[in-house]
Amino acid sequence: MKLERNVSLKAYNTFGIDVEASHFVRIRDLDELREALAAPGLPEPFILSGGSNILLTGPLNRLVLFLDTRGKEVLQRDADQAVLRVMAGENWHELVLWSLEQGFGGIENLALIPGKTGTAPIQNIGAYGVEIKEVLAGLEAVELETGQLRRFTTKECALGYRDSIFKGPEKGRYLIWSVDLRLTCRNHDIRTAYGAISTQLEAEGIDEPTPEQVARAVIRIRQSKLPDPAELGNSGSFFKNPVIPAGQYARLTTRYPELPGYAHGEQGVKVPAGWLIDQLGFKGFRRGDAGVHEKQALVLVNHGTASGQDLLDLAREIQHAVADSYGIHIEPEVNIL
Repeated sequence: MKLERNVSLKAYNTFGIDVEASHFVRIRDLDELREALAAPGLPEPFILSGGSNILLTGPLNRLVLFLDTRGKEVLQRDADQAVLRVMAGENWHELVLWSLEQGFGGIENLALIPGKTGTAPIQNIGAYGVEIKEVLAGLEAVELETGQLRRFTTKECALGYRDSIFKGPEKGRYLIWSVDLRLTCRNHDIRTAYGAISTQLEAEGIDEPTPEQVARAVIRIRQSKLPDPAELGNSGSFFKNPVIPAGQYARLTTRYPELPGYAHGEQGVKVPAGWLIDQLGFKGFRRGDAGVHEKQALVLVNHGTASGQDLLDLAREIQHAVADSYGIHIEPEVNIL
């Protein structure tokens, strides 16, 4: 184990916020992790993976464990399905591309989502009508207090909309070590109805798309709307899409007839947070180096030297504006520290 002190985290978070961690260890295997957890006199651990879903508002006086584990294997495979085991430190988008090269389907709609595989079930990542809970076959996690490896079934993970047990009652207790995915080998469940996928495929003259073609369409769509964190600091979608009662949605549509909504559960309607923010004129808004992306109102951006507090202040301003105008509370999707 190599312990470093006062390490800048600018290169370890996609917002590019320049704050320091008081203690920093790069984790490559289970022995390193257990050694770091058992070391005396160190502050409380904090798990840092791809840094794509956090907003750092100040220095971290924590033992930052940067997850840099690698590895993926096919545990079982038949003519219809394959179960993969993927180490948590594997880049998610690279995993999607690799799975397609192997002929597997199921996560093509989740292409180009930033971050690492271990964070995918924590957030229950989703895009274009697909969530990871549909393919998750279980996972392994390390209990930070004891260093013991524990197996979780998909049901035990309690995955919901951008939520899981690891964001709720077990938050901060476990580090996800590996993730098992059940993917298809044939008879793929191709989903193109959500968003602009079908329009993109139609423009390319594709009538019966393969998983690879769906992934390429998703990549083109995301690249056309979302900034590359390597060029403009961001964490993708900053806010969750709120789910409101059907009655409230009906009342709102009398005032805002163009308000989009999608049935969610028996009595709920999911409303696009980006639409709400856009209608209030925040798209392209900028205060100093903290701003809202010019093409996607759901994305907050760091134009250079914005602090985490600058971005948090902007996020709160947007929340208040949406609440005042629509009576809807929008929650951050990112973890704020």
